[in-house]
Amino acid sequence: MLRVEGLTVHYGKARAIENVSLRVGKGEWVSMIGANGAGKSTTIKAIMGLVRPGAGKITFEDRDITGLPAHLRVGMGIGYVPEGRRVFGDLTVEENLRLGAYVQRDAAQVKRNIERMYSLFPRLAERRTQLSRTMSGGEQQMLAIGRALMSEPRLLLIDEVSMGLMPIAVQQAFQIIGDLHKQGLTILLVEQNARKALKAADRGYVIETGHVTMEGTAADLQGNERVKQAYLGI
Repeated sequence: MLRVEGLTVHYGKARAIENVSLRVGKGEWVSMIGANGAGKSTTIKAIMGLVRPGAGKITFEDRDITGLPAHLRVGMGIGYVPEGRRVFGDLTVEENLRLGAYVQRDAAQVKRNIERMYSLFPRLAERRTQLSRTMSGGEQQMLAIGRALMSEPRLLLIDEVSMGLMPIAVQQAFQIIGDLHKQGLTILLVEQNARKALKAADRGYVIETGHVTMEGTAADLQGNERVKQAYLGI
């Protein structure tokens, strides 16, 4: 479904990632782990079209999307849950959800999708008229995921889902993502919590100082001594 080849991104003269390659098959859950500042978020932002690569190629469903702006990638079927949730704090839950459906022209379908989000996230239904800035971090994360799903993506990119959340909210977020994956949604997750990221995934990549240094099945990475010492605390 997704293929990234030789991706390189610089911020000014500073190299963020260099020659990063990865693939995500239809229906897979792929997790990318690494330390803070390793280049994980830059990689996922480049895939989404939020930063411009200096080199490399990004292919989605056999179409080269390297030069496409982010909103066209959404329209093609790529959803994005940003680091730090980035909900619109002065808008209500329902207004946030509607913004996630801006590529959808069918008002009746938008309404159906909103009701689906309320079915998936009953807490959001309870908070539908509440300003999102007044919600807890866990509730905002549910909203960020729901907003991304409003465009009916086939591939969901998720950046640091556990950041700033209490353990119970982290558990809930991973449960939600796991349920979506079981329903057939393809997932690419960037996450510092390597234990949780690999436990749920089919495959994984380790990125360090802007380079992919290891890849393999999630089970193989969990059993790798270097991964265990550096990222799993074993």
